Amino acid sequence: MSDYPRIAVLGLGIIGSIWARNWHQDSYPIRSWNRSPKAESPGWCEDLAEAVRDADLIALVLADGPVTRQIIDAILPHLNAHTIIAQHATIGVDETKDLAQRVRSAGHRYLDMPFTGSKPAAEQRQTVFFIGDDDSCFAQVEAAYSAISNARIPLGSVGKAAAIKLAMNLTIAATYQAMAESLSLARAAGISDEDYWAVLDRNVARSGLVDLKRDKMASHDWSPQFSIKHLHKDLDLALRLARDVDRELPQTHRLCQSYAQRLAAGDGDLDFAAMLRAADPSNRS
Repeated sequence: MSDYPRIAVLGLGIIGSIWARNWHQDSYPIRSWNRSPKAESPGWCEDLAEAVRDADLIALVLADGPVTRQIIDAILPHLNAHTIIAQHATIGVDETKDLAQRVRSAGHRYLDMPFTGSKPAAEQRQTVFFIGDDDSCFAQVEAAYSAISNARIPLGSVGKAAAIKLAMNLTIAATYQAMAESLSLARAAGISDEDYWAVLDRNVARSGLVDLKRDKMASHDWSPQFSIKHLHKDLDLALRLARDVDRELPQTHRLCQSYAQRLAAGDGDLDFAAMLRAADPSNRS
């Protein structure tokens, strides 16, 4: 594989489209594909088989496990023997192990590579990748991923990266919900937002998540960086993993129910910052 591997990006949502543009800007040979047309994407291909033909690296940035399995099954007959498939969606540990088995049985190599960092991080090349690698193949594509990320953390075998991603997203959801309810309580007690944020800035509870979502909370900007429907899916996957490893997650269970309620209310495509609408009636605009 050359220093500039041929990359196929499959899935051109918020993150995949940014990665495709960044790799293209860095002179990587890019082909891209999406279920709905994205003709403006670098190397756009309408045909999935054409998108992956002769690819050294296939970056799967799809919605969930079932869709990822469907696409992997569709592309396997069209791949070169040396092709590496990197799976970037947040999916279940059982799902990523099954996908690895399917890919390896077909003679190819598989990377379990979920990531942290939403739209702003991707745009600033600050994504952080978690890596499960049973085939010792990440080194062959590390330069490409170094170009679009801040860090790449090896976690051992396939499945462990998926597990840490679910654990981290559980923390994100729970932390934000606590902040939303905290802000709602302060407002109801007559405390101004200005005073609330001034105090939080000097409190140990301040975090990167606070800084990331503060402007959205203040402006009622619910445009998606990480949608409610996707975080709900991740909470559900975390609960499934908890059952598999015999762990009780009572707070996560209740939070998942709250997310399901927002889905039922039609908020699924909004950024998860819109969970403030559930905590504070004044934010239901």
